[in-house]
Amino acid sequence: MEKLLLEGNRRKAVKNPEYITKIAQIKGISGPERKKLENLSGIFRFRSNDYYQSLIDWGDPNDPIRKISTPNEGEFLESSNWAFDASGEESYTQVPGLQHKYKSTALLLVNDVCGGFCRFCFRKRLFIDHGDEVVKDISKGLDYIKNHPEISNVLLTGGDPLVLSTGNLERIIAQLREVDHVKIVRIGSKMPAFNPMRITGDPKLLEMLSRYSENERKIYLMAHFNHPKELTKEAVEALSLLQKAGVITINQTPLLRGINDDPKALSELFEKLSFAGVPPYYVFQCRPTKGNEMFAVPMEEAFTIFQEAQSRCSGLAKRARFVMSHHSGKIEIVGISDENVFMKYHRVPKGFAGKNIAVLPRNSKAFWLDDYENANEALF
Repeated sequence: MEKLLLEGNRRKAVKNPEYITKIAQIKGISGPERKKLENLSGIFRFRSNDYYQSLIDWGDPNDPIRKISTPNEGEFLESSNWAFDASGEESYTQVPGLQHKYKSTALLLVNDVCGGFCRFCFRKRLFIDHGDEVVKDISKGLDYIKNHPEISNVLLTGGDPLVLSTGNLERIIAQLREVDHVKIVRIGSKMPAFNPMRITGDPKLLEMLSRYSENERKIYLMAHFNHPKELTKEAVEALSLLQKAGVITINQTPLLRGINDDPKALSELFEKLSFAGVPPYYVFQCRPTKGNEMFAVPMEEAFTIFQEAQSRCSGLAKRARFVMSHHSGKIEIVGISDENVFMKYHRVPKGFAGKNIAVLPRNSKAFWLDDYENANEALF
């Protein structure tokens, strides 16, 4: 499968993606700006490839693909109350490499590398110092899953599982398929957007996924398309091949300032996904993670954008829910009135008893549940 590179304002076909790991390799950035970003790039890792960079209009300083993949000074804004683990994921780590927050779902963090590092990533901490959250040997995590029959869904994440070789990924999936109570294996990946040639260029990957995506035990690909520009011909072909292999494809994205915080862009993303047979699944409130300030939209504004985007779509394209992955559970924002915000727990961990509907006084400056007065009393 060929890929396309930018030549002026036109894209030309070439064969294999080349990874870019240094700011100096980004040809679209001028010398003075490159030097400034090199000085800032010591904290948050950078990785991209020339295919994804070719989607950028370098003449547009507000290009959304540039903002997704290319370092920016805004990442180094300081917010005193924003942390590296905004959702308290580490507190749900049961054994190294495995999180178990919701009864039926476990997360296996299978690596700490992505095809490209999204600048708004909520797991930046893993790429700085992963500690016990990510391990190369997942045997303890597999043992935990085997000993917890309530787990029917396992999400492979990290990092990006499709960065693994097909052989290594198969070894993980094969072991999960030996556990009778695990019915769904999910793969969280941005590779269909970031490097679709990982899929279109590897028949063994597709054959393997087809073999393990059984009639009553499906494999799901949780894609991460954030903007309609990512849905290129190559990306759509990758999605189609996954579907032909029996993999269920769905999409989730955070709502991001300067990327998809426009109803027109977000509705176009929903529509294009639905055209490709990829249902929009979740739209997330951007987590208040250190380094993400430039991407965050206040929650009530974000929900209004989400609602307007959905109003422009057909029913098949408006299936997403607007949610926040709070440490106390997955909270859905279901409505706004002149005076109140209406929320409910979509999922709760053990030990929490979330209410069906919570009514909170509006706060136009709130980015997270904790910014609302008396939120705990209203929801717990």
